[in-house]
Amino acid sequence: MKKILLLCSAGMSTSMIVQKMEKVVKERGVEIEIKAVSASEFHALIDSYDIFLLGPQIKYQQAELGKIANDKNKPLGVIDFKDYGMMDGAKILDFALSLTVE
Repeated sequence: MKKILLLCSAGMSTSMIVQKMEKVVKERGVEIEIKAVSASEFHALIDSYDIFLLGPQIKYQQAELGKIANDKNKPLGVIDFKDYGMMDGAKILDFALSLTVE
């Protein structure tokens, strides 16, 4: 099972995105775990998740957190601000899954 972690300033706004993504996961009948937390929890959770997505409001942390994720061979991307604003769970889920290499 893939595990996706969404990171934002406080973990609050992305929790709504998680709900939208979980709805798509259920509709597709796939097994994916999704959680949202504050970016400050990234270091503690790096080994527990497969894919990391940053909310657009913390895009400035991409270089720093991306290096750590890359060192652990884990993908990290920034959610498109339009998809984030529209809360498009399907597009965000597809983006997260596109970051993985099978």
